[in-house]
Amino acid sequence: MKRFFVLLICLICTSCSGQQPKINGVSFVGSPKEINETHIDPVVKVNANWAAVMPFGFVKNLKEPSVVFNIERQWWGERADGAKRTIELLNQKGIKVMMKPQIWVWRGEFTGNINMDSEQNWQTFEKSYEDFILLYAQLAQEMKVPILCIGTELHTFVQKRSDYWSRLIKKIRSVYKGKLTYAENWDQFGKAPFWDQLDYIGIDAYFPVSDSKTPTLEELREGWQIHKTKIVALQRIIGKPILFTEYGYRSVHYTGKEPWDSNRINGNVDLKAQTNALTALYQEFWDEPWFAGGFLWKWYHNHDKVGGEENNRFTIQNKPSEKLIQSLYKDDEN
Repeated sequence: MKRFFVLLICLICTSCSGQQPKINGVSFVGSPKEINETHIDPVVKVNANWAAVMPFGFVKNLKEPSVVFNIERQWWGERADGAKRTIELLNQKGIKVMMKPQIWVWRGEFTGNINMDSEQNWQTFEKSYEDFILLYAQLAQEMKVPILCIGTELHTFVQKRSDYWSRLIKKIRSVYKGKLTYAENWDQFGKAPFWDQLDYIGIDAYFPVSDSKTPTLEELREGWQIHKTKIVALQRIIGKPILFTEYGYRSVHYTGKEPWDSNRINGNVDLKAQTNALTALYQEFWDEPWFAGGFLWKWYHNHDKVGGEENNRFTIQNKPSEKLIQSLYKDDEN
């Protein structure tokens, strides 16, 4: 009887003080050609325990009522067969997967501005999007993927067609039995009408946190406070954990000013700004009990050929920030 009470006390203490392991994830970019297990080894080395696998559908313009997907002209990693094999390779290395089908609008137009010009076109687009998402919901179920993200940065579509999304979520749950999230942009996450139907509040966390050229850690943490207050407020209302479906910073001057900016300018490399910004985000969120973790944007399969200390893009590969994330993700395991 004494052993029983000791065991019971231990279990209670563990459940009260311990948290679920955080999602220490990377956003694994689909490869043009087939990959093998050696391409997964760097993900293991950085101590990631999750990866987002991101098949793509394409839309010609912001008013085009059809999604083109799973065709031979796409990159291998952006089709269903490539996504399936990528999941297998990640799982073989002990890495869990969030399936994250995404839309790309030609010329990089922002998906949040997709907006049909007639009811007929909305209905056509909705059917096309449903086919796209259900294909990958079925694949996620087949592969026993733990999390499915049902859309990324589609705020106009989501807010204007809320009834459609409610029905779509029910259809997805009829074929997929895992956890659901949706990835909304940092400035619209409070307006998604269906958080209570999902398992995680998903945010692409490109919040502006500093106007400085090379912001300090203290400045960045202070810059987070106004945004963190809003995140906490929504979390308390909905009662679901927060998941950063994307987070990251470029290794460039003023990286905290407009973190969403992905323009192709060269130069202005600032490795310190990237490490400071990532450290601040980690320190602000990873110890919070309501925070599930996040997926670092972004990680390429050909590790030895990307990134580097003259690269000003988002990837941390072959930069000081890679060792930082390796350390932070390792510490989180302990």
